Amino acid sequence: MHLSEGILSGPVLFSGAALAVAGTAVGLKKLDYDRIAQTGILSAAFFVASLIHVPIGPTSVHLLLNGIVGLLLGWCAFPAILIALLLQALFFQFGGLTTLGVNTVVMALPAVICYYLFSPFINKNQVITIISAYACGFFCVFLSAVLVGAALMFTEKNFLEISMMVVAAHLPVMIIEGFITTFCIVFLKKVQPSMITH
Repeated sequence: MHLSEGILSGPVLFSGAALAVAGTAVGLKKLDYDRIAQTGILSAAFFVASLIHVPIGPTSVHLLLNGIVGLLLGWCAFPAILIALLLQALFFQFGGLTTLGVNTVVMALPAVICYYLFSPFINKNQVITIISAYACGFFCVFLSAVLVGAALMFTEKNFLEISMMVVAAHLPVMIIEGFITTFCIVFLKKVQPSMITH
C-alpha cells in the first residue's frame, strides 16, 4: 500500500509530511525508555511483513500489521512505522522519500485511531478481547486503504476508480490481519500481559 513518488500533488505531499512530523513528535515524547526495545521489535515486524507481496488481480497486496503495532504502542506507532518505511524506501525503493510523510500517515494514523477505539476492551473477558482485537486488525487496514484513496482523490478526482480498487483489493488483507491481530493479542495476554497494558 505504498504510494510511489511522482503520483501525489505537492499540497498532499506537504500535508502528509506535516502530519507525519507532528505524529512522530508526539510518539517520541510518549516513548518511555523501557519501551524502546518493544518499539524496535514491532518496527522490524512491520518492515518484514510489508516486504511479502501477494498478487491479487492487477495489483498486489501485503500484510501491514499496523493494527497490532497500534494496539501495543499507541502514539509510538508513528516513529516505529516511520523508521520501517524509511528503511524500505532506502533499501528496496518501496514508496519513496518524497512520499514518506504521506505513507507514514496512511499507516500510523489508523494505528493510533484503532488504539483509542479498541485498546480499552483488550483487557476485558476473552470474548470481548477476541472481538476487539479482530476489529482492530480489520479496521486498521480498512482505514489505511481509505487514506490511500483520499490521498489519490485529493491529487486528482479521476483517481476515484483506483481508490475504490485499492480498498477492494485489500479486503482479503483486512480479514487476515484481523485473525493475526487476534492471535497475537490472545497469546500476549497469556504469556506477557504487561505488553498490552498501558
